[in-house]
Amino acid sequence: MKKCDSGPRADNRGILDPARLRREVRFRRLPPAPALLPYVEHYWLVDWCLDEPFEQRVLPHPAVNLVFRRDVADAAVSESAEVAGVGRELFRITLAGTGRVSGVQFRPGGFRPFWPGPVAELTGERRPLPAGLVAGRHPCDGTDDERAAALDALLLAWHPRPASPTATPSAADATANGLSAASPPMAGSPATGLPSVDPLSAEVMTLAGEIRADRSVLRVDDLARRHGTTTRRLQRLFLDHVGVGPKWVIRRYRIQEAIEHAASGGPVDWAAVAADLGYADQAHLIREFAAATGLTPAAYARSLNRPAGASLSRPG
Repeated sequence: MKKCDSGPRADNRGILDPARLRREVRFRRLPPAPALLPYVEHYWLVDWCLDEPFEQRVLPHPAVNLVFRRDVADAAVSESAEVAGVGRELFRITLAGTGRVSGVQFRPGGFRPFWPGPVAELTGERRPLPAGLVAGRHPCDGTDDERAAALDALLLAWHPRPASPTATPSAADATANGLSAASPPMAGSPATGLPSVDPLSAEVMTLAGEIRADRSVLRVDDLARRHGTTTRRLQRLFLDHVGVGPKWVIRRYRIQEAIEHAASGGPVDWAAVAADLGYADQAHLIREFAAATGLTPAAYARSLNRPAGASLSRPG
């Protein structure tokens, strides 16, 4: 294995084997242009020069990604540009030879202003981006700053998408959020063509951020009561704007916390962790952990210490 550059930043969210990732490829996250911060979590860049294929496992966030990939093998270059909806399953990707990926991870709910329909229609899917959107842009070329600038330019030139009926607040939604039904959408960026962030998109992004940051958010009905709304309304909003329901978002962020416990390297009181994260009992947590990662917590912890090239198995 030969490395093309220095290691990635130490940011492990969703990456199941970050130490091996640092050994095999160069991975880093970069901020978008300020005008894109309401929509975009970060850009992510990966470069590799490998003697042997490398498989990376990622537990997807409740977020849409744009993925631009270039592979070089035997002097042949292949390129792709895709929109990747929220992935419900563990994502496995095999890298080989030499290549680059430049990606955009949107905030949960942040892609809805760019998309003409419910984001749920993208869930579990990867679709090619229209050729006209990427024509003349080269997100995999140049330095990190040049690649980020190419992603900025692509998104800043993205034409506003027609809103779906659910993107306009109803009288009930407006009342529930302290808004007038005639309130204008949040200001967009007419000079760049950025779509406006409507009040419902802003609300969903705020709620998803609260779920991520506040470990006490364990139940959808509690979240609904906290914000003076209904579980039915939250379900509708999250499917439209995020692509998955609020219960799934809660469970995904909580299971990521459980993964952090398993990766800590020390003894873990799984009964206490299960209670803290809102699971019925330890067995419930372990089942969901295995369903999400393909491994029990004990097997996952062991996998982080395996020799390079060793295969994974699923025993407890």
